[in-house]
Amino acid sequence: MHEHIWAPWRAGFVLASQPKGCVFCRIAKTTDDRAQWIIFRGKLNYVVINKFPYTIGHLLVVPYAHTKTLERLPDTVANEHFLLVRHATGALRATLKPHGVNIGMNLGRLAGAGVQGHLHTHLVPRWAGDNNFMPVIGQTRVHSIDVGPVYERLVATLRKRL
Repeated sequence: MHEHIWAPWRAGFVLASQPKGCVFCRIAKTTDDRAQWIIFRGKLNYVVINKFPYTIGHLLVVPYAHTKTLERLPDTVANEHFLLVRHATGALRATLKPHGVNIGMNLGRLAGAGVQGHLHTHLVPRWAGDNNFMPVIGQTRVHSIDVGPVYERLVATLRKRL
């Protein structure tokens, strides 16, 4: 027996033509942070809400420089990158009150990188009980909060911390 769960909100992603080039470089060049969900801009990195998240509040810390390998990341960029990971984690904890946060990088296609040429760090808030059947069996994620209010709260919280 096959059952279907419809996710019409993903139609924009599925049906849209995918622009060429690096998505993270394109986001970095925008002048409308709200439209791209950029929460904070540092000198060498920025923090953005993942547009197609694993769970609500899924953040990415991204260097402005198009860098593929961690070992070639200049120390100044790496230092600010980790500082933003630290502060963004604190902002997630203060704003969304998760029970935990997964933090990681997927370096290379075989490691699961969706964007392979531009390294970035994922911050995924987690709550007790969020490991249900929907993502595993239904291949569907359930989000209980709209991204707009989460964006506004995270912007305010992170800017207070930095």
